[in-house]
Amino acid sequence: MVETNYDILGITEGSTEIEIRNAFRRLALQYHSDRGGENEQFIKIKQAYEDLKIGKKYPETDLEKIKNSRVYSGDSEEDIRRKNQILGQELFKEMKLAEEWAANLNKTNLTGTKLFGSKTLGEIELERKANGTLSIKGNFMAGNLTYDGSILMQGNITSPSWTEEFRTNIHLTKGDFKFVNPLENKYKIENGSRIIVDNGDVIIGNVFGRKYKIPDQIKVGIYKIQEQRTYISAPKGKIIAENIVNTVSLDADSIIVLNLEDDVQINAREILLYGNKITYNVVIKLKKNGLIRFFESFSIQGLSNDALIQLDNGKEIRLFDIKTKKIRDLADEFVPNKNEYQKDATMVGDGFTITYEMLDNLSKKTTKNPNSKPGSRFGFFRN
Repeated sequence: MVETNYDILGITEGSTEIEIRNAFRRLALQYHSDRGGENEQFIKIKQAYEDLKIGKKYPETDLEKIKNSRVYSGDSEEDIRRKNQILGQELFKEMKLAEEWAANLNKTNLTGTKLFGSKTLGEIELERKANGTLSIKGNFMAGNLTYDGSILMQGNITSPSWTEEFRTNIHLTKGDFKFVNPLENKYKIENGSRIIVDNGDVIIGNVFGRKYKIPDQIKVGIYKIQEQRTYISAPKGKIIAENIVNTVSLDADSIIVLNLEDDVQINAREILLYGNKITYNVVIKLKKNGLIRFFESFSIQGLSNDALIQLDNGKEIRLFDIKTKKIRDLADEFVPNKNEYQKDATMVGDGFTITYEMLDNLSKKTTKNPNSKPGSRFGFFRN
């Protein structure tokens, strides 16, 4: 049983202010260092007295003590590191209990609702529904959760920094992972979290990773970059998301997103892009027999030239090569109705589709041919 502030002062709950004060004075005389007492015990007694004066029944937990201490006075990396270490440790234990609780309900096909965490750590509510779906309400901040079924999430997902041990890992062996109304609620996944769905889809909101500087352990004054790469995987299904930003990897059969910014890697057979932003350090990996579809009515000239498209066979094509009109030279080979294809492949307008075969052929033709006609800017020729 957790010791209360009344227990520390040796009085019963409901004691009057006078009784609380008298108990403190008696113990202070006994434990004060000037009287040969134990300094740590005196500090504990004094804190219990101060707490009871404002109606606080229980003493601060270790987490509260650190949270209210000077290490939380700023937003430095060291402050965040200490906070995350403590949060990760405590929440990891809670999520282990949550995982076991959900698994037991699944085995017996029972429904149930239970809170995990605490007011200090942040509470999270799990509910197993009659159809086997696990509903999660609250922010998932650390720890592992493997579940044999679908998960319906209402809250953000993050992961503690500076430690792999307590990283957030959510694994579904079957079923879908979905946010509730992600566009409206603006839920996000960030900071190196991992979500793996073996046989289902992932429907989420914005996804962020994180890069930060840490001091070199050997060279004073030198910093190195460490990354918390957020990873979402649905190898047999699709990922539907909003903006993918800053150190993120997505892997699925089909990926549907808005914008890709700052060290993003996506790998899929079908890639559907609805936004108008792809930055220079984005890598799009296209699986064999796949396609990339740009939907937005915008000029592709607004996309970075240096973004890369990689094919399964190892070939790489810069987005620059697609932004030119070179891809039109493949029209006759892939679409019988040339006019229809040219409309679809227009670089300005209602979007266009690029297939794996087109890109494979394009990568062959980007190599300058010695027999190309003079004045041909890209060395293209028609057989």
